[in-house]
Amino acid sequence: MTDTDKLAVRFTRDAVPLLTELRGHAVRLTRDPDLADDLLQETAAKAFAAFASFTEGTNLAGWLYRIMVNTHIGEYRKVQRRPALQFTDAISDTQMMAHHQRAMSARSPEDDVLVRLGDPAIAAAMRALPEVYRTAVYYADVEGLTFREIAARMDVPLGTVMSRLHRGRNQLRRALRDTARAVGYSLPEAA
Repeated sequence: MTDTDKLAVRFTRDAVPLLTELRGHAVRLTRDPDLADDLLQETAAKAFAAFASFTEGTNLAGWLYRIMVNTHIGEYRKVQRRPALQFTDAISDTQMMAHHQRAMSARSPEDDVLVRLGDPAIAAAMRALPEVYRTAVYYADVEGLTFREIAARMDVPLGTVMSRLHRGRNQLRRALRDTARAVGYSLPEAA
């Protein structure tokens, strides 16, 4: 067994159970269960990356808590420095779809349907998403950026982009279920 494997086993045995206990603190810091999950994921990634420097026998829970608080503070400061993205009614559906057409050189049949649809329900559903999800979905599905490009643009880890995109798309799917049925798509109830 390599040193990396031993470290991973030790981390899984000692730190992972403590991370699940820290979720309540993460929810109190972020005031949002989804953001708390992102914070815990980021904390786990940073803790694992630095776990070789942790001195066994010291306060592991305190060490993990400090990483989580510092990560939260760093993210808060990053958001404060970043200009706010505002989606307004000034951008019409037609303009958004035209931009999408330019961004996508080879469109899929699904993209063709969306271009022709031009339904205000889609824009309303996008505006209803929390900002972090809306931004990830916009960059991925409208701009056509890769996960890595989105992570660089939003200055967040790749895993955070993937989870925000997954959650944002799920919320859009639920919000647009009735619209999809009205234009002829049949969706399973669990979708």
